[in-house]
Amino acid sequence: MTAFDDTKTWHKSITGAVAAGDPVRLRLVLPRSFGVFRCALRLQADGKEADTIPMEWESTDDRDEWWGKEISLPCGLYFYWFEFETGWGVTVLKKQASSRCAAVDGTELWQLTVYDAAFQTPDCFKGGVIYQIFPDRFFASGKPKTGVPQDRVLHTDLHDLPVYKPDTEGKITNNDYFGGDLEGIRQKLPYIAGLGADILYLNPIFEAHSNHRYNTANYLKIDPLLGTEADFAALCKTAHGLGVKVILDGVFSHTGDDSIYFNKYGRYPAPGAWQRAGSPYDSWYRFRADGSYACWWNIDTLPEVNEEDPAFTAFITGEGGVIDKWLSLGADGFRLDVADELPDAFLDAVRTAVKRNGEEKLLLGEVWEDASNKISHGGRRRYFDGRQLDGVMNYPFRNAVLRFALTGDAPRFMDAVYSVVLNYPPQAMNVCMNLLGSHDTQRILTALTGVNVDRLSRGEQADLRYTPAQLAHAKKLLKLANIVNYALPGIPSLFYGDEAGMLGAKDPFNRAFFPWGEEDTDLQDFFRLLGKIRKDHDVLQDGGFYPLSATLGCIAFLRYAPGKRRLAVISNKNPDEIRYVLNTDMRDMACIYGGTKDGDAVIIPSETAVILTD
Repeated sequence: MTAFDDTKTWHKSITGAVAAGDPVRLRLVLPRSFGVFRCALRLQADGKEADTIPMEWESTDDRDEWWGKEISLPCGLYFYWFEFETGWGVTVLKKQASSRCAAVDGTELWQLTVYDAAFQTPDCFKGGVIYQIFPDRFFASGKPKTGVPQDRVLHTDLHDLPVYKPDTEGKITNNDYFGGDLEGIRQKLPYIAGLGADILYLNPIFEAHSNHRYNTANYLKIDPLLGTEADFAALCKTAHGLGVKVILDGVFSHTGDDSIYFNKYGRYPAPGAWQRAGSPYDSWYRFRADGSYACWWNIDTLPEVNEEDPAFTAFITGEGGVIDKWLSLGADGFRLDVADELPDAFLDAVRTAVKRNGEEKLLLGEVWEDASNKISHGGRRRYFDGRQLDGVMNYPFRNAVLRFALTGDAPRFMDAVYSVVLNYPPQAMNVCMNLLGSHDTQRILTALTGVNVDRLSRGEQADLRYTPAQLAHAKKLLKLANIVNYALPGIPSLFYGDEAGMLGAKDPFNRAFFPWGEEDTDLQDFFRLLGKIRKDHDVLQDGGFYPLSATLGCIAFLRYAPGKRRLAVISNKNPDEIRYVLNTDMRDMACIYGGTKDGDAVIIPSETAVILTD
């Protein structure tokens, strides 16, 4: 018998994260032959010395004996391991590096996330599907615009590649536009809802002088090429009528140098921080004695904001500020760009601003690692203590799913996924954004061709071509990956055009215009089916995650909740079909996608996945 496994309630009475104040019992199972006469829990609150807590002898049988301890902890992050003493001395018991089970003298510690018992996340988002749009590249309504700066370059051929070559000064300005707008998105909302998507996440829509708009020029104004404030309000109203919520991108770690706040080039009549004297924004930025300034990742067009400046914090989060304005116009939440670069006090203020507009408003953060134990800004972050984020962009899941689809490494997939599930508070886990592709990654179909675009120049990425066999295989893997992704805890996210078969390497090739009229209709039908399956199975809203197996190129897991129909996914990455024998209590489940039942088993063709349900 395993000495300790934190995924089993016999060893840990509450699986995963626990609420502050809730008692949780930890139990070791040790052979009687060891003659253990002392057992202790070593519990370390993050950043402090470990405490030694004696464990109590509980019971025994002919072979093993049980030692246990019940603990109840305040909100925080904890790590723990065990010690036991015999006539041969003290033995340390820690977690194995590649497993959640225990190993003598192991090198890792178990993690225990303790969250505020009052922490809640919006139920209305759970079980949904996110559709992410890069606004300039989705659909152009043709509606006339006013106030569009004359220095913008507009494509006339929507099949063009985005401009990727430096200009005559050697700079990449991202100043080419395709004319996608808010009214165009509004017109296509029935299409989006038809995919089963009920959450629309828009990359930045505020005035900015680049096509990606992450260099904000005016937080209080819609970019003129996208439309007007009235267009945004109309988009939200139509979306809500279709049951679709709208999430905006909040870029608060930096602005553009060509902005009303910094005004480096004098585009705006009032002085900005660059002019210093008389500017109300001077305190927002950090200038050095030589006249240079702090900028985001040393990109001088993106002056870094001091989020701890009271004037900036009040502007964004105060009553009637930026967040209040856009939520009052119909937005249902924010995704925070580079949330791990925003200080805790600012994140606290953002949450307060979002939630005063309604507890059902959502606050997501961009964090690329396990957010429960992330270290940045000089310390351990506390995103999930109940005072900051609801959820995060789930890049650990993305990495696990893509790695499995490409390599078939089943144990590594399950260890990566289950670690996140156990580390995150369940209410946070259920609203995390489970992306496979985004504006920051290569297109999922391109990634699944197996071509390593990191080794290619921009020119080589622009010239990438694929054989029909490569594309057919990548498409097969795309289906496998998304079946898994749509069934994991959290909210699956579909990057615009992935359902249409769009290809593209890294930025800007992943941001081409949507191929209206040239879509891969088979993929579109596939995603419509996945969206319907999610809507038909409420166990995916907040059901538990139970790993069934992860070996030999095959993963299987179950989603379950009392009183709800279960849903299981079995994914076969092997080059041959497999016969997967079902657990006794699963043998009456029916295949609703892929595979064929064969008595007490299911036949799964090569590199496909099956979905079963009660």
